[in-house]
Amino acid sequence: MPIRKNFPSLNALLVLEAAARHRSFTAAAVELGVTQAAVSRQVALLEEELDTPLFARKHRSIEPTPPCELLASSLAMSFANIAQSVEMVRSTKRQETVTIGATLAFTTFWLLPRMGEFRKRYPAAQIRLVSQDSRINLNSGEVDVLVRFGVPPFDDGEVVASRADEVFPVCSAEHALRVGEPGTMFRDGELELIEQDVPDRSWYSWQDWLGRAGIAAASPQPKLRFSHYTEVLQAARAGHGVALGWGVLVQSYLEDGSLVRLGDAVITAEGRYNVVVPTRRKPHPLRDIFVEWLAGSLCK
Repeated sequence: MPIRKNFPSLNALLVLEAAARHRSFTAAAVELGVTQAAVSRQVALLEEELDTPLFARKHRSIEPTPPCELLASSLAMSFANIAQSVEMVRSTKRQETVTIGATLAFTTFWLLPRMGEFRKRYPAAQIRLVSQDSRINLNSGEVDVLVRFGVPPFDDGEVVASRADEVFPVCSAEHALRVGEPGTMFRDGELELIEQDVPDRSWYSWQDWLGRAGIAAASPQPKLRFSHYTEVLQAARAGHGVALGWGVLVQSYLEDGSLVRLGDAVITAEGRYNVVVPTRRKPHPLRDIFVEWLAGSLCK
């Protein structure tokens, strides 16, 4: 059935939403740039069409009825979505770009595999990624939104979504068969450990992890060290040893079998993956749409 058959006038619905929000025909008229009489007439026609009173008229005020409150609330959300979509179309014509900041590991292992979903929904969107392990200051204006691992609050931005993570040993399936019982190997210091050199200690070293997991072990001496976590995981997948697996980042490798968990020991990280936007930010429709998608995808 065509939607127009049972759909009231859009002008009347706009008038109703404004009148209910202001609780005043006069204020609604000022907002919409029409006369108070025109607002009153549109409301009366809508009440006749819906066969229900929408406002209780008092001496100097009006009060929305429960059916009016229900309809006005739905209209407010619908009009906001329409306005956002219209602005999105305008922004693509203006060739706006949204710039996202994240660590190299998060970009490589989490963001890029999911980026196709967003680009499919918004093919005209222009995306720029800034991937670096050093802290990005939102006050610099370099990025519009970032994913920062740590413990909020942050002095340069507002957290709109966050997700916790777990950390556990991972290696290739073939290497796991050679290791045997990992607890004994930890105690004897015989595991071939792979580690990342990181200045940010919220990303744990093997010594940090063993202490938090309560595992008594010989002083851990990693056989391989890398400057980036991407290299750590590639070395583990290639069978060179055991790495610390951050659950959010290694999920796809666990699913495809190129990495497996080694033993049952696990810790919950103190830090979280936080979607952060600048505290003081200018209107940016494309950023807001991307942030909504990013927050929803991260917190699934």
